Amino acid sequence: MPAEQGFTFASFLTDIFAVFLFVVWFWLLIVVFSDLFRRQDLSGWAKAVWVIVLLVLPYLGVFAYIITQGNGMAERGSQQAQHAREELRRVVGFSVADEIGKLNALKASGAITEAEFARLRAKLVQ
Repeated sequence: MPAEQGFTFASFLTDIFAVFLFVVWFWLLIVVFSDLFRRQDLSGWAKAVWVIVLLVLPYLGVFAYIITQGNGMAERGSQQAQHAREELRRVVGFSVADEIGKLNALKASGAITEAEFARLRAKLVQ
């Protein structure tokens, strides 16, 4: 029996690994639920079915959602990040023209090279 051996380093590592797996699974569950409720392309009934599957069969449900909706999750995540970036730029007053002007000044002063200027300008224009 493992309890007869007392507290060993192996049992400690096993416990740490089990806690790590639980935290990872819980994080995946939160990611799946947040993606599910942010979706605009699913009806309320489809969301309800997914919630039932995730509550009744949590491990299988999370893996099924990730396998079937993984590409969409990545696309929605990148769209949300882009939207947040644009909103932050709007609130802060970020202007691409102002930033390109700053880059021109840096290039003229010799602080950055032509290659760095081209790379940074291309990143701004995206």
